Amino acid sequence: MDIDFILGCSFMNLVLNYFEKTCDRLKEKEAVIYKDETIKYGNLRENGKKIGSVLTSYILNNEPVAVFMDKGINALETFLGILYAGGCYTLINPDFPDARIKQIISVLNNHVVITDEKNEEKAKEVFKDLKVLTIKELLLSEIDENKLKKVLDQKLDIDPVYINFTSGSTGVPKGVIVSNRSIIDFINVFVKEFDINENDLIANQAPFDFDVSVKDIYSSFFVGASLVIVPKEYFSSPVTLLDYLCDKKVTTMIWAVSALCLITTFHGLDYKVPSTIKKVIFSGEVMPIKHLNIWMSKLPDTMFVNVYGPTEITCNCTYHIIDSKRNYDGIIPVGKPFKNEKVFLLDSDNTLIEEPGKIGEICISGSCLALGYYNNWEEINKHFIQNPLNKNYLEMIYKTGDLGRFNDDMELIFSGRKDFQIKYMGHRIELEEIDRMIMKEDGITRVCTIFDDEKNKIYGFYIGDVDAKELKIKLGSKLPIYMLPSKLIKCDEFKMNKNGKIDRKELLRKYKEGC
Repeated sequence: MDIDFILGCSFMNLVLNYFEKTCDRLKEKEAVIYKDETIKYGNLRENGKKIGSVLTSYILNNEPVAVFMDKGINALETFLGILYAGGCYTLINPDFPDARIKQIISVLNNHVVITDEKNEEKAKEVFKDLKVLTIKELLLSEIDENKLKKVLDQKLDIDPVYINFTSGSTGVPKGVIVSNRSIIDFINVFVKEFDINENDLIANQAPFDFDVSVKDIYSSFFVGASLVIVPKEYFSSPVTLLDYLCDKKVTTMIWAVSALCLITTFHGLDYKVPSTIKKVIFSGEVMPIKHLNIWMSKLPDTMFVNVYGPTEITCNCTYHIIDSKRNYDGIIPVGKPFKNEKVFLLDSDNTLIEEPGKIGEICISGSCLALGYYNNWEEINKHFIQNPLNKNYLEMIYKTGDLGRFNDDMELIFSGRKDFQIKYMGHRIELEEIDRMIMKEDGITRVCTIFDDEKNKIYGFYIGDVDAKELKIKLGSKLPIYMLPSKLIKCDEFKMNKNGKIDRKELLRKYKEGC
């Protein structure tokens, strides 16, 4: 083997190194496709370096920068620019309520926001105390290779790449920090396991503030695949969505279960089958067998994979490739760990569970772990802990709060949440945060938010003198759409269980009986 190749690989400690290698090899190849827009790898790198050259004067090493724009080519150019400048990025959805945006900024404590022309006016209004830069002006600058080299020479693989925000039980969003090392460790295994290569066209479904998109973005950048961004408005029209997937000749879908089920719920595959798709990798929620069977019947030669993992690691820690000849009897395993990731079960006494059938908390160890929660040591110390099975040296693990068990073949089966944290519309939500937001409204005395697994809906039960329709309008300006209860139900009282807590099962049962 060429010694220069070996030495070159040994210094690939940053995701930018992999991106650069792809750009050198495939400079003229289409890197990103969005509607009728395209950009080649060489141009994407050039624009990233322009943005980075300016940003070096505004940010310090590892400083977070907020990206205030919709997903698209500009957002990807901005992500790269921030990395070239030595920072890390957080995408903030411009559609979020102002209160949510301000909460995120209060955690980040950042100084710079980058936006586009469409969102410039709102950005300057919401981020009054921050430096607001537009991508249009940044792209007019010149590349300063010396500045960029000086910055990147000091970078480490443990330096953060992005911070994605999840719902927080204290009412404050938690920013999960993911490093270069974690992304490199995961993506290199991920693309090899599922044979993702430069011939693939990966259809991006997930928002860029959701970690499913990390697989789309960095799988493409690492191997030279083309990233096909699906406009979010297309998910309101299965016909338009399927036309787009077919027109772009998409080969790979790494999607949330809810997005795949949207197509089958409206019988979209009876209209048109995207026959070029060879890989469908899904996560975020439990895949209903009926919906999976429809997809498999229409795409019999396609590989379908169930993957699992919390936001607090890099994307996923386990996977299961669907066997079309197997009878899953309603339960699809989340499978076995990816290479270099340890996934195990602990009981309530922190004893290792190794026998089939016994339920325990899913715990994870390895380079996949996030760096914790940004600016939130209390939550870090609660969830990122020393492995209680290891008394000899430092080994951090993440306790997911998810329950699991092994089947007879020692495949991991997801068995629900340990607490009231849920996965809904592909997002992780803590119901207590919704409770707290409702309780802030005048006239509310008690609140109990419940997730109905059967109907896949969030219900907000409350006691107070506020009209339910009026309350929903108020909450709509403060909560992201995926955290807004499907229905708000006014109650006269809450029944208590034997432990003196609200009897949530009884509350939900009575409501459903009255429907």
